Amino acid sequence: MSHGPPSGLAAVSTALLAMSRHLEVRDVLKTIVASARELLDAQYAALGVPDDHGGFAQFVVDGVSDAQWKAIGPLPRQHGILAAMLREDRPQRLADVRRDPRFEGWPSAHPDLVDFLGLPVRDGDEVIGALFLANKLRPVEAHPARAPGAPAPAGTCGFTQDDEDVLGILAQHAAIALTNARLYERSRELTIAEERSRLAHELHDAVSQKLFSLRLTAQAAARLVDRDPFRAKGELQQVAALAAEAAEELRAAVVELRPAALDEDGLVATLRTQVQVLDRAHSARVTFTGHGARALPATQEEAVLRVAQEALHNALRHAEAGQVDVTLERRGGGAVLRVADDGKGFDPGTVRRAGRHLGLVSMRDRASGAGGSLTVESAPGKGTTIEMEVPGG
Repeated sequence: MSHGPPSGLAAVSTALLAMSRHLEVRDVLKTIVASARELLDAQYAALGVPDDHGGFAQFVVDGVSDAQWKAIGPLPRQHGILAAMLREDRPQRLADVRRDPRFEGWPSAHPDLVDFLGLPVRDGDEVIGALFLANKLRPVEAHPARAPGAPAPAGTCGFTQDDEDVLGILAQHAAIALTNARLYERSRELTIAEERSRLAHELHDAVSQKLFSLRLTAQAAARLVDRDPFRAKGELQQVAALAAEAAEELRAAVVELRPAALDEDGLVATLRTQVQVLDRAHSARVTFTGHGARALPATQEEAVLRVAQEALHNALRHAEAGQVDVTLERRGGGAVLRVADDGKGFDPGTVRRAGRHLGLVSMRDRASGAGGSLTVESAPGKGTTIEMEVPGG
């Protein structure tokens, strides 16, 4: 049985599907270079995304260990063959890249590249990357005089025209995948910006109303303090209550506006931290429990976090809960989020009227947008439990 590289339409299809499966730019780049190296049987593959300052914003390699990559040093500049791929609209297929007049040398820790195949990755007229392979690996029995990484015989490139054609297909689809990933990341940024804008607007409205009431009540107390001390005392107690409510509004808004550290800390740690902050900020007891939940795709983790925040907001600001319990547990390949409170609850039959006020519509939209589902259990005087399930990756 052969254990060589995959070939044919099925292998190309597998590579293209792998590219389209990821939404994060870094994951897309890594999948592209790994697919190209495996499909075309190369020792090394790389893809660079240029910046506007003569360097590369991102440069992903496959076939080089982490230790080797660290020893090589800083990212390459846009010069030599890399510059040619970025500036010329044609493939670069070389028998020995070291003998090309544009070759400018490598850092001492850089592996030797011999035969070379590279092309620009284009989005319309814009070059958005450079994709290349080096050191074609061939079966020893077919070319006994050539070891892997040695120059092809008679000055010929180890990469064939067929290899170039296949890499051209991969480069076209890489452009689509990379563009989609960039659009996705921009849409996430816009979504976050819109969310922050909405929260800032709500904060302004809520706190402005509280402060306006606070000022009027304080003025009334000042007028009454001499002629009716008893009523003045009542007004001052109202001032204290309004000040406490305004402080809670501010604390809740600060928690929601604070950027979630999902990328750095993961969903479990981020949820635990936010619950701890809310537990300190509110008189209600707020707890978090995690049961073996694994990392989820980024879209699902963000959706789970946002639903948890909305459910906590409802429990602490509307339900008058004394206890709120947040649970995240593994279910199959995915996870289940549960936010249960002992607050005043509501009649789910009135959800059409109450849904928008409680954020239930946006929670359901977030759940379905992440491929999951949301259920709500509640009754007047019986508290509320919101459960969200997502399938995982």
